[in-house]
Amino acid sequence: MPCHLAARALLADPLTNKGTAFSEAERDAFGLHGLLPPHVGTLEGQIARRRRALDGMGNSFQRYAFLRDLQDSNEVLFHALVQSDLPHMLPLVYTPTVGEACERFSEIWRRSRGLFLSYPNRHRMAEILADPAYDRVKVIVVSDGERILGLGDQGAGGMGIPIGKLALYTACAGFHPAEVLPIMLDVGTDNDARREDPLYIGWREPRVRGAQYDEFIEMFVSAIEQRLPGVLLQWEDFAGKNAYDLLARYRHRLLSFNDDIQGTAATAVGTLLGGIHRTGIPLTQHKFLLFGAGAAGSGIAQMLLDVLVAEGLDKAAARARIWAVDRDGLIVSDMADLPPQQRPLARERSELAHWHSSGGMAHPDLYETIANIRPTVLIGASGQFGAFDERSIRTMADHCEHPVIFPLSNPISRAEANPADVLAWTDGRAIVGSGSPFGIPGVTQVNNVYVFPGVGLGALVAGVHEISDGMFIAAARCLGQLGGSNGSILPEISALRDVARQVAIAVAKQAMSEGLAASLADSEIEKAITAAMWEPAYCD
Repeated sequence: MPCHLAARALLADPLTNKGTAFSEAERDAFGLHGLLPPHVGTLEGQIARRRRALDGMGNSFQRYAFLRDLQDSNEVLFHALVQSDLPHMLPLVYTPTVGEACERFSEIWRRSRGLFLSYPNRHRMAEILADPAYDRVKVIVVSDGERILGLGDQGAGGMGIPIGKLALYTACAGFHPAEVLPIMLDVGTDNDARREDPLYIGWREPRVRGAQYDEFIEMFVSAIEQRLPGVLLQWEDFAGKNAYDLLARYRHRLLSFNDDIQGTAATAVGTLLGGIHRTGIPLTQHKFLLFGAGAAGSGIAQMLLDVLVAEGLDKAAARARIWAVDRDGLIVSDMADLPPQQRPLARERSELAHWHSSGGMAHPDLYETIANIRPTVLIGASGQFGAFDERSIRTMADHCEHPVIFPLSNPISRAEANPADVLAWTDGRAIVGSGSPFGIPGVTQVNNVYVFPGVGLGALVAGVHEISDGMFIAAARCLGQLGGSNGSILPEISALRDVARQVAIAVAKQAMSEGLAASLADSEIEKAITAAMWEPAYCD
């Protein structure tokens, strides 16, 4: 193309744009003189300029929008900036800020990133995916926007989640930006506020469901199989039933996993394993109470069951140590229409015969369950703000020296409790983990970013053809052994890149032990994983 057009294309492509860091020789070769100011900058100087701009902004949402614009204009600079200060940047590019970003996604949409595969364009999927820009893609994060964090249906605004997750795949696991692809499956939304918003960028129809939805998903999966065989696909923020159905239907067909089910479980269990030794009670003697038994809560319960069995309990004994309360109260076997993932958690009505109850309720609530079973571990995955009230937490602490309490729902507006309150109500004796960052000393952020980047990296480098539950358990055990400084259960956010490498090694070794990947010496797999991790730097 003509030189002036080539120059503008170079600046417009976020994968090739270097801004002021184009050298004099590059400016000569590509006809960039006049399109850039005369100063020849460095990546470090560009980072400093963006940091100053961020520091001058009034709130996190403004910073998120600024960073999204930067990502869409200069990928190397964006990722170098994020990696330069992960503890401060992570909350801006993902939780908790990404929650508001999804709610307001249509306000700040500027440039194309990823793919919006809408229901009206379902017959064009192969054509859309044929673009050579996707030749290098290794990882896809896909959502239909129905269950975004604890915020519910955000429709096309849910695209903020795949974009954010893939930024972390790059920041933590070193995937090149050209190797990742966010996809939004836009099948409409049942959120009236979104459909009625004149700025809304999505398909303005109620959600497609049933057989039509299943057919649409099958068309998508088939198109991915044809265009990108061997790609890793991460299902993200699908509603409970769809989350489980899609995982079951496609996990043996595609290299895929569901982060809400499996990633959350591995992170929570890994953190539990890291913190449980502080209680002085072996894992198999703890009593676990899950509050919220959707995709995340049920996934945590299943992994706990598997780990307890691996620790020596038989399945019946392991199940006897796990209780679950959902929206209708304690899950009991006589409840109507229990979804398949909740049935293993259901207790028999006879077990409640001698319970002390102040309300005489058919399905005891959280407080009644705590008062009667006296759990030592309480995990929240409900999205119910403030559900862990003072009476419940104090009652738990009355019967347990070091209660383990994880209010995991995010963003902060959906957290079951403020960790500061939990510490106050337990006289500082609780071991606390939260889903969102609260900035409270001694409180561990139980964030899936500790697991999913390493799982993806390990699976792809090892060349596995299926991601097993055992690989997630290996990730959890690895995480539980890493630990942090200053009393933290998990490593510091600044160490996430090394965490991803360690988790990837553990996952790859587990895959080899299960016969899911070719056997390699430990030194070979460690070397291959390290070599696969891209560092943001400008090409000469």
